[in-house]
Parts: sequence; C-alpha cells; structure tokens
Amino acid sequence: MPADKFSAIWVSHSSINDFLKCPRAYFLKNIYKNPDTGRKIQVALPYMSLGIAVHDTIESLSVLPTERRFSESLIDRFETSWKKVSGKKGGFESEETENGYKNRGRAMIERVWKNPGPLKNLAVKIKMDIPHYWLSEEDGIILCGQIDWLEYDQDTDSVHIIDFKTSKTEENKESLQLPIYQLLVTNCQSRPLTKASYWYLEMSDEPTEVELCNLDQAQQDILKIARQMKVARQLGRFKCSHETGCFACSPYEAIIKGEAEFVGVDDRNKDVYILKQQIPEEDLSEIL
Repeated sequence: MPADKFSAIWVSHSSINDFLKCPRAYFLKNIYKNPDTGRKIQVALPYMSLGIAVHDTIESLSVLPTERRFSESLIDRFETSWKKVSGKKGGFESEETENGYKNRGRAMIERVWKNPGPLKNLAVKIKMDIPHYWLSEEDGIILCGQIDWLEYDQDTDSVHIIDFKTSKTEENKESLQLPIYQLLVTNCQSRPLTKASYWYLEMSDEPTEVELCNLDQAQQDILKIARQMKVARQLGRFKCSHETGCFACSPYEAIIKGEAEFVGVDDRNKDVYILKQQIPEEDLSEIL
C-alpha cells in the first residue's frame, strides 16, 4: 500500500527545534488545540513579529521579474507587511515598544535596498505550497519547510540557499536549519545545490556563506530525531525536563492557565495570545 501523506508525521526545522528544546513545548505549539475553538495556540512576541514583517517584505520580491524588484520602494512594502503585526496582535504592549522594533525592521529593509546583492539575480521558486518529501516512507515521516530565497546561477545552472536572519546574534553552528533546507532543496527541485548562506540583516550588507553539510549524515541525524518525535506522539509522552517548566514551554502553559490575553486569530488560523509578563529578548531563543 502506498504511503499516505495525510496520516504521516510532518516535521520541519521549527518543530524539530521545539522538540529538542522541550517535548512539552513541542506538544503545546504543534499538537495541542484550544478546546473552546479547536485551533492551535501561538504566543505573540515582538521579535517574532519583526521577523515576520521583514521576511514577508523581502520574500515578496522573489516572484517579481528582476527588473521590477527594486523599481518601487521596499519601505512601502514593509509598511504594508507591518500592519499585519501591529499592536497587541504582534506582541507589542506599547506604541513605544512597537516603534523600537519597527525602526529596527525599517533599517534592515533600507540595508537591503542599498545593498540588494543576490536579490537582483534570478530566483528559483519550488513549485509546492510547502516544499516537502518523504524523509522515510517506511516510518511515515515527511520533512517540510519554507526556504527564504533560492538564487539561481545561470553559469552553473545551480542554486544558492539564502536564509534571512533578523536576530542580533549569529546562528549556532550546530543548528539543523541549513542541513534541513539542503535536504529539501535537493529533493524538491532538480537543480544542483552549490552554495548556502545566512544573511544577518541587522549586521551585514551581504550574505555570509557557510559550508554545505554531508547530506547522507544530515538525513540520518534528522531521521533519528524525527523517529523520537514519532514515538513521543504514539505514547503521548511530552514531558518538560524541569519540574516547574522551562522558557520554551512556560509561555504556552500560561495560555492554558488563562494567564495570557487573547488578541485574535492569525493567518495560519491559530489563536494568538500576548503574555501579561513580557520575556526579555535575550531569552527568546528558548521559545522561538
């Protein structure tokens, strides 16, 4: 019998990251549904909203012909994207806080406007709503994810992964993000992958190239974690390693306890809440 995508377990960089940080956080973010609405839950965080607005602005360029990408102001595009995350629905408790994050985002967009680099070149779009492939048909596991940008190199008929970063720190070298993207790009489109980079938009005028991983090893490593996730789902075992909760799961526990304010439903049909006690940005890496 052919494998069934609808009964398969879908894993992504974000869900794997959630599971590795805290199985309880993985459950609350990816499986649990509000019993009153039937929807999943989401914490609105200022830094997450900043990232969403910046990514939306830049990624919208990839579908445009190269000659039109910078014919209109990127700031106008950013203003439109920012409206989706403005106010409490973006996790902002005050206008002052929101303006601070918005100004950071505007500065990143202005940096791209002045230094478009690879964004002026042809781009490849994977022809799937959500790029995915069978990580293991035998185990019923599918790997999926959205790649920020795929630059096309006409000379070599190859592609270059570019992942936009809006954080103030560089990505951990042990991160599985680019290995996962490399697997997706290799299995979801036909052109060879020859390069991968992070673009730290708050710190750099151009992408920073990183070494490509060994795909066979990456496949094995990610499948091992995905199998652990499958077992946890089968057993219903999602326990935080801390008795009182950790930074990753505590914000979602606060929602369940009624200690967060409901602010609306987002584009992914999730119930969005703002925490009554805000989290310092230096601790957000434990949640995102």
